[in-house]
Amino acid sequence: MHPIKAVIFDFDGTILDTETHEFRRWQALYRDHNRELPLQEWQRGIGTWDAFDPWAGLPDHVQQNRQAVYAQLLETIHADIQAADLRPGVRNVLDAIRPAGLRLALATSSDRAWVTRWLEQHDLLRHFETLATRDDVTRVKPDPELYTLAVHRLGLHPHECLAVEDSLNGATAAAAAGLHVVVVPNEVTRTQAFLPEWGRVEGYEGGLESLLATVRG
Repeated sequence: MHPIKAVIFDFDGTILDTETHEFRRWQALYRDHNRELPLQEWQRGIGTWDAFDPWAGLPDHVQQNRQAVYAQLLETIHADIQAADLRPGVRNVLDAIRPAGLRLALATSSDRAWVTRWLEQHDLLRHFETLATRDDVTRVKPDPELYTLAVHRLGLHPHECLAVEDSLNGATAAAAAGLHVVVVPNEVTRTQAFLPEWGRVEGYEGGLESLLATVRG
């Protein structure tokens, strides 16, 4: 019998790649002002909050007009995400979880309104037994609190759960909570320094089986 009883997914970058759209728009804003936004710097803030301030690298006159600039930037980012599809193959994985006798939850550093909006748009909300969001905890990833909460709500032990993550902050949180971890990186997280003991697959084309196959023991 497989040791895994539940799969706990991250959202941003893992199910819907909001992160690459956001990075590209910030990168374009930097280039408009003859600046370069290093991916390595940006990666520090992926999957968490307040770890990286993108405004700090922009000229003073942009920062002074921050409210208007951000409103316009946010509009373009949301339009990009609105037009985007889920990551290739992820819908098939989510559809396969319950028929395989597994349970499904979500653990995200984003707020509930954000993830609910996109999950509903893509008709995925019904799949999840529980959502653990930044509204529910004191500390977001890389702190383990979100994963600890999700596991508690499922009534399971951490070692019975597999976390599916795309970022270093997220994978660190899941591992610290005692879960098995599989990383499915996206365009902006692919070069992060993931630990060798974590499972890794480059996409969802192998289905649920490819994620479960990374679990040792």
